[in-house]
Amino acid sequence: MNVKIYIYDILVNRNKDIQLRYRRLRNKVSGIGRAVAWIYLIFLNLYCLICGESVLEASMTQEEEKPLLLNQSESSWGGKKSADELIEKLMKYDVISFDVFDTLIFRPLAAATDLFFLVGERLGYQNFEYIRRETERKVRLGKRKTHGHTEVTLDEIYASLWEDAGIDRLKGQEEEFRIEKELCMPNPYMSKVYRTLKERGKKIVIISDMYLEKYRMEQLLDKCGYTDYAALYVSNEFGDSKAEGTLYNRVMREMGLNRRYIHVGDNYISDVEQAKKAGWESAYYTNVNELGNRYRTKDMSRIVGSAYAGVVNSHIYNGLRDYSREYEYGYIYGGILVLGYCRFIHRYAEMHGSDRILFLARDGEILKKVYDKLFPGEETVYTYWSRSIAVKMSAAYYKYDYFRRFLYHKVNQKQTMEEILEDMDLGDMADLLKAEQLDRSSILTDKNVDALKSFLNKRWNAVLRHYEKLMEAGKKYITQVTAGAENVCVIDIGWAGSGAMALKYLVEDVWKMPCNITGIIAGTNTVHNAEMDAGEAQLQSGQLVSYLFNQGMNRDIWKKHDLNRGDNLYMELLMSSPTPSCKGFELTEEGEVKVLFGIPERNPEGIIEIQKGIMDFVEKYCKCFQKYPYMLDISGRDAYAPFLLAMGNKRAYLKQIYSSFMLKEGI
Repeated sequence: MNVKIYIYDILVNRNKDIQLRYRRLRNKVSGIGRAVAWIYLIFLNLYCLICGESVLEASMTQEEEKPLLLNQSESSWGGKKSADELIEKLMKYDVISFDVFDTLIFRPLAAATDLFFLVGERLGYQNFEYIRRETERKVRLGKRKTHGHTEVTLDEIYASLWEDAGIDRLKGQEEEFRIEKELCMPNPYMSKVYRTLKERGKKIVIISDMYLEKYRMEQLLDKCGYTDYAALYVSNEFGDSKAEGTLYNRVMREMGLNRRYIHVGDNYISDVEQAKKAGWESAYYTNVNELGNRYRTKDMSRIVGSAYAGVVNSHIYNGLRDYSREYEYGYIYGGILVLGYCRFIHRYAEMHGSDRILFLARDGEILKKVYDKLFPGEETVYTYWSRSIAVKMSAAYYKYDYFRRFLYHKVNQKQTMEEILEDMDLGDMADLLKAEQLDRSSILTDKNVDALKSFLNKRWNAVLRHYEKLMEAGKKYITQVTAGAENVCVIDIGWAGSGAMALKYLVEDVWKMPCNITGIIAGTNTVHNAEMDAGEAQLQSGQLVSYLFNQGMNRDIWKKHDLNRGDNLYMELLMSSPTPSCKGFELTEEGEVKVLFGIPERNPEGIIEIQKGIMDFVEKYCKCFQKYPYMLDISGRDAYAPFLLAMGNKRAYLKQIYSSFMLKEGI
């Protein structure tokens, strides 16, 4: 019996949160730092013993103040050698050995044992993840007593599960391996390294400390494209392991003692220290989850949170390439939000019999791209629209909103009255300001805004006449995009839902089209809005529906999301478009509708990068969980959690990203 391994198992492996914290520190230190790590490990165990394990776990979920990288992308921080550099290093050795899990093969999960949640779902067995972990620990301890080592097989684990939990021995292990095989994917970095080494004629062996039997491991490797290796050594076949160093000795005895060996793996103790003790060289491949989890939120539901972190970490930190900060903003913070929102829209439309979905420009551009990829064949239309158009076209009815957005929202913003009127498409009325003792060059302030409003009120019919051509062209355009539809969902990011409600008013009440409009928004006005109750009646009645938060749902983030600190703009950046804003419509001489656009954004390339990041996340997440459709049901709270993390530390990260764009706020 190895006493050190026994103590390690009790102090480290028994509690996942202790294991994570200890390994984070242990992988950073050497020499005297090892003693510090052991002291820290003992402290963690005493803390849990005195305060309860749940206290430690709870403390790890309150990490909204993680310091995110400000001056470089996460992928460039990982510090891995390029694949070509590693290849050149490995070429110097006679025998090259690779670890399997988290080296050659990834699981799209933050922790290996989180796979057991999916097994439990497949088996219909509650609390299976805990039972499966504890059973394996018990079987390993029993194996140590009877055989002097802790190497076990999947069959042995399920024999104990049958005895203790009544889970069918054969069905259980077959379901677990089926899920393992479905989820496992090749590490693209190591795929390149492995393939190149084989092309150059190098001898490769694969070594793994694992409970899966050798024939199962062969199937996983084959599925991930790792074939034609010289030998595969699995710890449970021999009772030898990398953790104890004995498996390295076995390989040398069989392959030849006089050869130069090097091992590649992600566990510093098993794959580096023990390899060196056996006389091997090593190439440490830092575990992607250990690198990435320091920047991942813990404030998510367990299963979706694990899948999210696993997909992000394995992509950003595998080492194959560095990504731009804009790309990572889309991939890390926008991908899960857009995926969850699109799934929410689909479920709503399906449940309520919607026959067409209008994605309003410009937030709707990336939403439509993702939605069409997820649900091909559904009737969706990218619809040119804007808050400005909505306010102008519905001014006859929503007069209060018209003045609020065009006048009162622009008070003390260093805009002249003439500029304000130009924005309202009323530029020719600037000449009339003198009649009210108003100066067209005066800055709009809280002292003269009421006078400008009075000026417009006196000429209200003339104001509305300015929008008649816009109304005519807009009606024709909306008639085209809604033609033949009876129940339409209008999609926007938020926040009051005025864009959708204005369209609903025009379609149903002004133009009397036989079409019902329902607005779906990502989030609503929050406690930080001056008029936080603006859309509450419509939300309560179902005319408006929100995904992320509102007064009756996810109130913690409803209270946290603050437009005054830029949160609306930061989220709109995630769903922005390189296409300029839509300014309005006009009819050509031929009677066709022409869409008018504003000034292009200053960084369209960056927006394209954000969209690419979002699309890549959605594609990878859906590919990983294509046989688990319930994994696409992402709650609004989970979808917002990464963004909530980015809001930490006084929004330093979000400000840094936004500084490259400075999107125009309009009204």
